[in-house]
Amino acid sequence: MSDMQNFGYLGHTFQLKLINLIITDKTFFTSIIDVIDPKYFDNQYFKLIMQLVKEYYLKYQIAPSFDALDQLTRIEISSEMAKKYIFDMIKEIKDASFEDHLFVKEKAIKFCKQQELKKAIRKVEGIMEKGDFESYDMCEEYIRDAITVGDGGDDDFEIFSELEQLLEDDYRHPIPTGIDGIDNILNGGLAKGEIGVVLAPTGVGKTTLLTRYANSAFNLGYNVLQIFFEDNPKIIQRKHFTCWTGIPSQELGEHKETVLDKADEMKKIGGRLILKKLPSDDMTMLQIKNQVRKVMAEGIKLDMVLIDYIDCILPDRAFNDEWKGEGSVMRKFEGMCHELNLVGWTATQGNRSSISSDVVTTDQMGGSIKKAQVGHVIISVAKTLQQKEMGLATIAIVKSRLGRDGVIFENCKFDNSTLEISTDSTTTFLGHEEDKTERNRQKVTQALQRRQQVLNRNNNN
Repeated sequence: MSDMQNFGYLGHTFQLKLINLIITDKTFFTSIIDVIDPKYFDNQYFKLIMQLVKEYYLKYQIAPSFDALDQLTRIEISSEMAKKYIFDMIKEIKDASFEDHLFVKEKAIKFCKQQELKKAIRKVEGIMEKGDFESYDMCEEYIRDAITVGDGGDDDFEIFSELEQLLEDDYRHPIPTGIDGIDNILNGGLAKGEIGVVLAPTGVGKTTLLTRYANSAFNLGYNVLQIFFEDNPKIIQRKHFTCWTGIPSQELGEHKETVLDKADEMKKIGGRLILKKLPSDDMTMLQIKNQVRKVMAEGIKLDMVLIDYIDCILPDRAFNDEWKGEGSVMRKFEGMCHELNLVGWTATQGNRSSISSDVVTTDQMGGSIKKAQVGHVIISVAKTLQQKEMGLATIAIVKSRLGRDGVIFENCKFDNSTLEISTDSTTTFLGHEEDKTERNRQKVTQALQRRQQVLNRNNNN
């Protein structure tokens, strides 16, 4: 019977040959080592050997030789009986002779998927047996994650492919924010698969800005899901009708007929605007993604999702470093938007120093700076006390992968009661930074001069 016939469900023979290739083929090792898990192997000694391979890789960034594996076994394995079996198994792996290398390589990812799927099925069975209704939504995610193991990086394409489409002016098909100055800088807005972040101190206007974006997209006929954690749903609902009518939120009740007429008009646009209030504790991006899928399962093909705000979401797993956890949440958000083909907008809090800043920068982002590394666009909002009284704000595009960044919109119209936002005057952010740097340089020079004066007086005395 041939090796090919012995593979079956990618069992012992296949797994032995797979380990052989992982150790002996450097190119294959590089492609598979971050995907494969020692727990995938059925034989306990295969598991131990692959664990040693992984540990060696993490330390030296290369695959161990068979001699190195023998040495690792002597050091890391305490049981003499286990050592003997592992030595025998390493020799069997080393001596494995086969001509079907390509078959093993081709089926390696399938093997990983199969083993991951077994784990996912066990998780799903546990949920079903317990009758854990709150976790039912996670079943699909477990299965989906299992069957997509190793699929990352399949988006490669030739540099000259689809060139005509690339050269079209609207190849991104962006969805505008509805604020002219911002849309001009972002080349029309964000496109599907891209995410933007609104950065601002508490109470400055993050929700106002996100609501304007959602409202603008809906007005253009797009399907929008606006997720929020802290606000009353009726408040968000009122904000949207304020956008449409120009009537301040607190005065909508006094203009009932106008509001109802506007509602009838907006129903005919063709788009859908879904508001979803979620609990602010213990929500993860996995659960958020399931909520998005629920809406899409109802037959609504979403174009945009807004999350107000990302700081309320916990990582899907525990991190020793809290900052890495915050960065992971943002990466999961970006991954969801890419996978589901959505424009994504969210918001994050500024730190204490941002409260008194004329212009809020990424350095003033609360928590992990890793959040700033992910987004395609970061737009900050700052308000002095005087600006608040006058219904004004300073909006800055502090990061953009889509066009020019470092642009400040000074004294913009920014009225929280009517949600009127407009950008008129601009200046470069770079100039602002240069001015600040120059002021700091002058302060240092003055301090040195004063110090020298003190020294001179002391010497004279």
